[in-house]
Amino acid sequence: MSEEMKPISVMILDREYQFTCGPEERAALREAAELLDARMREIKANGHLMALERIAVMAALNMSDEIIKLRKAGVTRTETVDRKIRMLADQLDDALAGSID
Repeated sequence: MSEEMKPISVMILDREYQFTCGPEERAALREAAELLDARMREIKANGHLMALERIAVMAALNMSDEIIKLRKAGVTRTETVDRKIRMLADQLDDALAGSID
């Protein structure tokens, strides 16, 4: 194991998990583990799912759905911005062409 790669422990639904990562990834891993823990606790509290595996799969599906929706929204936003930029560029071209004539 390299000097930079060190184990880190995180708690998810009262269970400890160890991972190895570099120092620049530690904060992100902790944040991700906290988010996953919160989602799994929410599912456990609101549902009839008691098996850890089923709770984890449900949390993963919910988070995957959120990622897909965010990606689609990002693509739509990018397309809208690109369309507006093209429109403004066309208007600028027209204005410049008009001033040259």
